[in-house]
Amino acid sequence: MSQAQRAGQVAPDDVDAVTDAVLTASRLLVAVSARSIAAVDDTITIPQFRMLVVLGTRGPLKLTALAEYLDVNPSTATRMLDRLIVSGMVSREANPASRRELVVTLTGTGAGVVRKVTNRRRAEITRIVGRMPPTARRGLVRALSAFTEAGDEPSLAGRPDGLWV
Repeated sequence: MSQAQRAGQVAPDDVDAVTDAVLTASRLLVAVSARSIAAVDDTITIPQFRMLVVLGTRGPLKLTALAEYLDVNPSTATRMLDRLIVSGMVSREANPASRRELVVTLTGTGAGVVRKVTNRRRAEITRIVGRMPPTARRGLVRALSAFTEAGDEPSLAGRPDGLWV
């Protein structure tokens, strides 16, 4: 560890130090998400919630496209989907354009779960950010926006619901 790192200062181009900071922050965000999901419905896993969020942000999708967005095999997506269908959070219907394909859609129940979880998560993140000194918050939006853009994650700009896992 360099002297600058020990002093809490990181060179802006120190990729390892930035990576460590992002990993630590992601651990916090996953914990906030897990707590938020469990508070709303303790039967939903984080990957299942991610499926609900993808359907909420992307709209109805063919099963293969949904699996691609989740970066899982179609068989894994099918198992996740089956559990969410039983709970009434998603529906699976034949594609009207091609009866051989299935289309997966978020139901009103699923949208309600996503909204409740997101509201809880937003409240907790607001509390955490509010505890940060203003000087530390100043560059956070710019840095996190650049980070999500580099990772090809859709922007939440203009979306009051702030969907995320």
